[in-house]
Formats: sequence, structure tokens, C-alpha cells
Amino acid sequence: MSEEFGPDFISVTDEDGNEFELELVDTLEHNGITYYAMFPAVAENEETGEPVDVDADDEEYGLVIMKVIEENGEELLSTPDTDEELDEIYNLFMERFFEDEEE
Repeated sequence: MSEEFGPDFISVTDEDGNEFELELVDTLEHNGITYYAMFPAVAENEETGEPVDVDADDEEYGLVIMKVIEENGEELLSTPDTDEELDEIYNLFMERFFEDEEE
């Protein structure tokens, strides 16, 4: 029996109240913190259901890294606190992505 699973999507609301959807690509735990690697979800044409072309050079399109934090007993997503933390986690995800490609 074959089971198919689709991609995981997460809806995120930014500090300005704008909601957008991200596709979860990978997760990792580092120093006791869980990080998510995500890409903006590809929109579909409402009439045809086909994916809408995305400009990969657009600054709104690219890898999004967020971490899970707990606030008032609730899990929330937050951006890494420093550029150094972001760079370290980005490099860990890239190592994992390239390991998967080589296999």
C-alpha cells in the first residue's frame, strides 16, 4: 500500500498584520531550538489550478528561516535574533540540502 503525502504549509502573520503562506521544506534542532526552513508557497491560478510563475530573483522569494519559541505556553515562530544566528542556521540547512542532493 502506497501513501502519498503533500507538502506542509504554514500560515504566518507578520508584524504589520499581513498573512502569507510558507511551504515547510525541512526542520532541524540546534542548541535545543527547533528551526524551520521554508519557501513562500507557490500561488495557483484560480481558473486553471496551475502554478503561477514565480520570479526566483524576486527578493520576496527565497529561503525563510524561522525558529520556534514558547511564549505564554504557546509555540510561536520568530526570526533568528542575530545575523550570526541566521548565518549559522542557514549554513546548517545548506549542508543538509547538499548532503541529500549527493545521495
